[in-house]
Amino acid sequence: MLKKQKKSQPKTVIAQVLPALKQGGVERGTIEIAAALQKEQIENYVISSGGAMVKELEQLGVEHITLPMQTKNPFQIWKNAKLLEAVLKKKKVTLVHVRSRAPAWSVKLACQRLKIPFIATFHGLYGLSPRLFKKPYNRVMTQGEVVIAVSRFVEKHVIENYGISPQKVRCIPRGADMDQFNRENISKTALNQLIKQHNIPQNKPIIVLVGRLSRIKGHFLLLNAIRQMKNQNFTLLFIGGNPKGDYEVKLQEALRQLPPSVDFRMFALSSHQMPLGYALADICVQPTLVPETFGRSMVEAQATGCVVVAAAHGGALELIDAGKTGFLFEPGDVNALAMRLDEVLNLTPHARKQIGEKAQKSARSNYSIQKMCDRTIAVYREVLGIKS
Repeated sequence: MLKKQKKSQPKTVIAQVLPALKQGGVERGTIEIAAALQKEQIENYVISSGGAMVKELEQLGVEHITLPMQTKNPFQIWKNAKLLEAVLKKKKVTLVHVRSRAPAWSVKLACQRLKIPFIATFHGLYGLSPRLFKKPYNRVMTQGEVVIAVSRFVEKHVIENYGISPQKVRCIPRGADMDQFNRENISKTALNQLIKQHNIPQNKPIIVLVGRLSRIKGHFLLLNAIRQMKNQNFTLLFIGGNPKGDYEVKLQEALRQLPPSVDFRMFALSSHQMPLGYALADICVQPTLVPETFGRSMVEAQATGCVVVAAAHGGALELIDAGKTGFLFEPGDVNALAMRLDEVLNLTPHARKQIGEKAQKSARSNYSIQKMCDRTIAVYREVLGIKS
């Protein structure tokens, strides 16, 4: 009598769905997971309306499927569900990972019809007002098998506002490329070229604020704090997007009022050049007026060995052990920020270096891309019932 053969597990095929692949943290995380899946030899696809980052997928050997996922039009969302269903069926997808609300509605409908699971990542908090519309619209992100939160801050928000079981939520912080942001791996030639290009003084401490030119990033808060500082002998760099408009005009006016002892430069760097920006810095300031859901730029700065000074809310509370791996100040408090920056500048170079090294060790231990990818793939296997 022949023994019954064990049924082989179905092949794992993952599809990640997001609005577009232009530029940003959500998009970067999608590429990183796709690369990790390729490394694990797990068939995977990315579905979006496209963008410049599609080239990176192609270089990885991952197929991008273009569908109009960026739309918020209810009719198109319903139509996308039919288009998505056909794609998922053709590619024999076994699990969908969606990263945004509008596409999540299409994913939910398509997955229900095909009887395959989906999971969703909360990258942001999403507005809750008006409650009659926003909360039901957001709730689709909680209706998959598992919800991934990018920080404890987001995890708490999801549980408290959507009434889902904590057992359904997996906290997987975003990661930074620890090799890319290691000072020892940063090209000294490229760094010297950047210094020369922007004529950046090297004879005094350098304070950096990384972030697009936006009110919520706290540029004016920092400028107001500088005017109240006792130590005003340093160089200030604003590194980020440089759009033309009213905000920049007002910012330039405020910059002209800085004390003469403060040297100032403002320029943009591509994501691949960002390690150079952090390598210039002694202190990286994150004075955000609203809480960051995670704070990837803080982790990147820590990975480079910078001393981070951040507003004490959101993800910063998880990333910084105050006084040990960085410094915190009361959000929106000009005086508190001025005092904290004076405190850090008054430290000896050796003491600042020690704090930077502790921050670097913490970042490498807890917030690497590898750790983020391993945890995410573990969730895929958990949902699919695959033993690792």
